[in-house]
Amino acid sequence: MRKIPCALTIAGSDSGGGAGIQADLKTFAALGVHGMSAITAVTAQNTVDVTAIQDISPDLISAQINAVWDDIGVDAAKTGMLHTVEIIKVVAEEIENKGFPTVVDPVMISKSGVPLLKEEAVNSLISHILPKADVITPNAHEAEKLSGMQIESLEDAKKAAINLAELGPKAVVVKGGHIFSEDGSIDVLYYNEEFVTVTSERIDTKTTHGTGCCFAAAIAAEIAKGKDINEAFIVAKDLITEGIRHGLPLGKGYGPVSPMAHLYNEAERYYVLKDVQNALEKLEKNPKMIQLIPEVRSNLIMATSYAIDAKDVVGIPGRITATKDGIKAVMCPTFGVSQHVANTILTAKRYDPLIKAGMNLRYSEEILEICKKSNFLISCYDRKKEPQDIKTKEGKTTAWGAEQAIEAVGRVPDVIYHTGDLGKEPMITILGNSALAVAQKVLRISKNLP
Repeated sequence: MRKIPCALTIAGSDSGGGAGIQADLKTFAALGVHGMSAITAVTAQNTVDVTAIQDISPDLISAQINAVWDDIGVDAAKTGMLHTVEIIKVVAEEIENKGFPTVVDPVMISKSGVPLLKEEAVNSLISHILPKADVITPNAHEAEKLSGMQIESLEDAKKAAINLAELGPKAVVVKGGHIFSEDGSIDVLYYNEEFVTVTSERIDTKTTHGTGCCFAAAIAAEIAKGKDINEAFIVAKDLITEGIRHGLPLGKGYGPVSPMAHLYNEAERYYVLKDVQNALEKLEKNPKMIQLIPEVRSNLIMATSYAIDAKDVVGIPGRITATKDGIKAVMCPTFGVSQHVANTILTAKRYDPLIKAGMNLRYSEEILEICKKSNFLISCYDRKKEPQDIKTKEGKTTAWGAEQAIEAVGRVPDVIYHTGDLGKEPMITILGNSALAVAQKVLRISKNLP
């Protein structure tokens, strides 16, 4: 029987659910690993502050680790909040005795600025935990504290990683965040005397609570699955980037990242595909739809809730065409085939996350009048005013136009249209929360055609 990979988090509990063992267990689950926990402290915290900390006795921490080790086994472990010298010593002893691979997140300060590692325990962390770690994952500030050097550049981060590796861990990841580059977030892995740097998009958001916990937990999960440290690092970087991008805007402070985001997106893809298929079937049954298809043909598209580009947008390859017998999709719906309508929806989705679908129709004053009588909110943009730098980039026009139309009415409308330009066919685009919702609007329009 195939063994289920099991990972253990040795960390504090976050009552707000954004960091600590709560974040670690979600991350383990997101990567297909069974998660176990040895709680080192119970904290009272939310997105704004840590209001209380109660340390767990070293004996009980040891008992938790031994309970899961004796029965289930540990393929890899991850440490987080180790508040005191006593806790550090007992955890170090268990790591040494059990010999399981360990990823150490040297948690020192909460997102709200509350110390999670007592000052007198820093040296104990350096002398007892770091030498036993397979990977340590300090952010730049933690790396400064542990290495004793200032980090202001990528080269500084590499020097700090080398210094930290001399303390005993097999690999060091210095998380740069936005310190090393204005253009992106750079993390540096030093392993086997070689550097690997990965740059991800800089995301301007407050949903960053639990970032370090999830990142270290992802590395531990991948190691538990048998991946090497380099592979685990890449997976963790991808997971946390998406987790930050789709973080949860909860509370008044720093909302939590969403380590499950990629999993939710994959699960939703099936339902989005089925929604487009069902909507298409309804449209194809209506003979009046022939009157709504433009010369460039139509496309019916729908994005997942987590879509940021066309790869998570369903469309019709070859689009929808008018035939003597009615409208017909050239091919079956699939992901990643729409550009123009997809860009309109992805832009609209930034303004209103509930708007996920759209369909382009033939432009006419008659169709616009039907839209008005249907009480649809209508907006437009003028392609003649399109900036030259937008005009020269394929597929950028519809995104620019959607922004113009949305900002003109202060929210995402039901209908966006333009009257064309030199060599460009005028167009109407119907928007909605789902492909079926868009189809219902389009069928409503067709019903009122002569």
